[in-house]
Amino acid sequence: MPHSILWSLILALHIISIVVWVGGAAYATIILRPSLNLLDTTQRNSVHLQTLGRFFRMLMHIIPTVLITGWLMIIHEGGFANAPWTTNAMQLMGLIMAGLFVRLQMGPYQKVRRAIRPQPATFDSIRNQILVIMALGLLTILVASLGHPFL
Repeated sequence: MPHSILWSLILALHIISIVVWVGGAAYATIILRPSLNLLDTTQRNSVHLQTLGRFFRMLMHIIPTVLITGWLMIIHEGGFANAPWTTNAMQLMGLIMAGLFVRLQMGPYQKVRRAIRPQPATFDSIRNQILVIMALGLLTILVASLGHPFL
């Protein structure tokens, strides 16, 4: 297939979006959540809600970008029928991650956002679900690496 700057830019947008998604999940679970324990409960809840709100609003743009750029590259490379198993695995894991995000955003996040006094258990549930998304993201990156050996 002919290579052009357009496809390089689509690939770059795809990779940057994945970095933001998986990197943001890692930050939220590994760095932010434990650091919030230094604050009193009211401050902790406020900072956590504001941070999750910003991250989730950003993901509302990032996730469609990842999926659309991925599908564009599949079509460019010959279509879904010609895609290697690694591409199909990436697509499946990306769709699962997107579904988990929607479930998280519509469920526990809305519950904690609307609560007068958010419960720590709900924040723990959010953290655990983000950890699952992050783990799937890392696995997806590993599968992507397997699908593109060095020449």
